[in-house]
Amino acid sequence: MIFFWRLIFSLIIAFSMMFVTPHAHSLTVANSEITANDLFKLGVNQMQQENYQAAIEYLNLAIKMQNEFIAAYKNRCLAYLQLQDYPEAIADCSQVLNLAPDDSEAYLNRGLAQYRQENYVDAIADYNQALALKPDDFRVYYNRGIAFAEQGDYAQAIIDYNRALSEITPHDNLLLADIYNDRGLAYFELQNLPEAMNNFNLAIDLNSDDDRAYFNRGCICGRSGDNLGAKYDFSQVIRLNPSNAQAYLNRGIANYNLGYYQRAIADLETASEYFRKQEQTLAYRKTLDLLKIVQQEISSTLEIA
Repeated sequence: MIFFWRLIFSLIIAFSMMFVTPHAHSLTVANSEITANDLFKLGVNQMQQENYQAAIEYLNLAIKMQNEFIAAYKNRCLAYLQLQDYPEAIADCSQVLNLAPDDSEAYLNRGLAQYRQENYVDAIADYNQALALKPDDFRVYYNRGIAFAEQGDYAQAIIDYNRALSEITPHDNLLLADIYNDRGLAYFELQNLPEAMNNFNLAIDLNSDDDRAYFNRGCICGRSGDNLGAKYDFSQVIRLNPSNAQAYLNRGIANYNLGYYQRAIADLETASEYFRKQEQTLAYRKTLDLLKIVQQEISSTLEIA
């Protein structure tokens, strides 16, 4: 009962916002004097504050005043992506490409929106277009690699991850850790456990607070029979993310295999409680079933002893 943490939030959004430092009073002019650019700046300001719906409203007004306002479409797309309104994000990217066919950022963001709708073929097509325009953009290689992985083409995903690693700024440790983590998952799917382990080690070396990499490495340890290693890694996950039910479940299995029966029961009980709170009904029931089996086995062992 080992679960791999699929890294699905690691895709990169191409932030193209023209950030503006607002004055203490954003606008003091009369409404009749407000321009499309003023409204655009207000929208960007709302984006900076993560008020995405308000940003969209300002950008709508800017576009209404200036129909071919490319930057407004691009930033509204970003707001829609944050709100998970992918059809609207795609529509804005398409409008940008109608006005500026060589805009690689629009292809990148439209590819991301397509990916999140599980339209992997369309996402890859957009990433290909982005790379044709900007062949050294690590973000596109990385995102395309994830799309290939979702299609089950792990060998091609690894090729893209390798290219992303060759193009990325070497000191961007958090992003490097994400790429190593995803490459590790691809190697695992290809049954290359040593390379998977190596990549998860690299991810942890770059970001010691990455609970995902600890989780994945713990799964490799469990698969390889290294229960002490699994116990350590799942403990790190729990330290960093105390409500991770799967980490408690997997640590409980490792504790059981190590003969720490009471600790195993405690972990399984905690896992079942988190699964219940998180409304993961199937996982909750299966964990309770496993807990009963462990309790029965321990009881039988004590009676024999």
